Amino acid sequence: MGKGLEGWSVRHLLIVSVALNVWLVLKVSNYDKDTNFTTEKIFNGFCAHEEFHKQVPLSSSSSSSSSMAAAAVGEKKSVHDEADDGRIINFDHGDPTIYEKYWQEAGDKTSVFISGWQSMSYFSDVKNLCWFLEPEFGKEVIRLHNIVGNAATDDRHIVVGTGSTQLFQAALYALSATGGTEPISVVSSTPYYSFYRQVVEYMKSGLYKWVGDASTFDKDEPYIELITSPNNPDGLMRQPVVNRSGGMLIHDFAYYWPQYTPITSAADHDIMLFTVSKTTGHAGMRIGWALVKDEAVAKRMTKFIELNSIGVSKDSQIRAAKILQTVSDSREHAGDSKDFFETSYHHIERRWKQLREVVGKTGIFSTPEFPPAFCNYMSRLFSTQPAFAWLKCEGEIENCEDFLRSHKILTRSGKHFGMSPKYVRISMLDRDSNYDLFIKRLSEMRT
Repeated sequence: MGKGLEGWSVRHLLIVSVALNVWLVLKVSNYDKDTNFTTEKIFNGFCAHEEFHKQVPLSSSSSSSSSMAAAAVGEKKSVHDEADDGRIINFDHGDPTIYEKYWQEAGDKTSVFISGWQSMSYFSDVKNLCWFLEPEFGKEVIRLHNIVGNAATDDRHIVVGTGSTQLFQAALYALSATGGTEPISVVSSTPYYSFYRQVVEYMKSGLYKWVGDASTFDKDEPYIELITSPNNPDGLMRQPVVNRSGGMLIHDFAYYWPQYTPITSAADHDIMLFTVSKTTGHAGMRIGWALVKDEAVAKRMTKFIELNSIGVSKDSQIRAAKILQTVSDSREHAGDSKDFFETSYHHIERRWKQLREVVGKTGIFSTPEFPPAFCNYMSRLFSTQPAFAWLKCEGEIENCEDFLRSHKILTRSGKHFGMSPKYVRISMLDRDSNYDLFIKRLSEMRT
């Protein structure tokens, strides 16, 4: 057996192991095809990850290795000057690898050392309502919001979760677990975030049920409205639509950060959800947080997470605290490092400029227009530049997802967001090499 493994690296064994586990999970759960999340897409993601690590050493124990890694994801020859290699580009997901270069260049500023004896207890702060919240993480959350000015933090309870998806479920539980003989209706105006409907229907809860488009909801009964602002997928700023007595609101502010949209004021709502994945790009940490006004609601959200996963990883919270601290420091100590939000803003701005130019030239597609607004953080006027492009195929193209797939570009169809298949959602947060190739293919398309 030892001989058979001689040609294999540990990395290869890990990748095969992960791939087999993913296949097994999907096989056992008989995952619904309507989720638009296939083994092919997962495999493509593994291939991209492996290709990246062929260029970047796994070790990062010294500043020299950080420099090597930064160089590997640094400026390369433009894909416009190279032949199309024919690979599949997966822009269906929102994996925020656009931020890799910034964090590679940050080097050891974000390094965290955790000894084997640390983080062993279930409990973080028994005096806190959310007893598994790491105090340092809570402190850095408040600090970052106060620096950016995008959310009110006074008299709020912080509930930490395994990404905002768990917090969204915790909020649904907290708002609906107060009695009643019938499940509470859950609504969101179209186009809504595709996972809202999928999660609610998958859970098959007796406490709440998915009803659909908030703009058509006309029942005189309690309801929960989900408001994502800026919206995923179309990037527009959103307000509640139903506005009826008995309504309860969950505000998802995953993208209310200055690299995506002008920060015009501090959001001040009963339940506000945020996530590290879209704030700094660290999707793999699986950390999110909620700012909650009502103590009883915060307690029920905490109880849900306790029953669901017995708390949240301390190690992830410690690492997240360090990342948020680095982001805040990059603003307050600008001489030491580049402002994270400013740097990210320019990166995404450049991508949107490229996309609009190509869309204008081809005449095949259209994208939403966003009015400019003054950003208090940036101290200037600019328009929203979302993390996703809501692309519409014009003319006789009825299925935009299929049309782009024929050009080896995977996207998420508008039907998953309650809209026509003439629309697709495209991630704007992938690596430069993939995005440049996407722009190249788009510019060469003909109907």
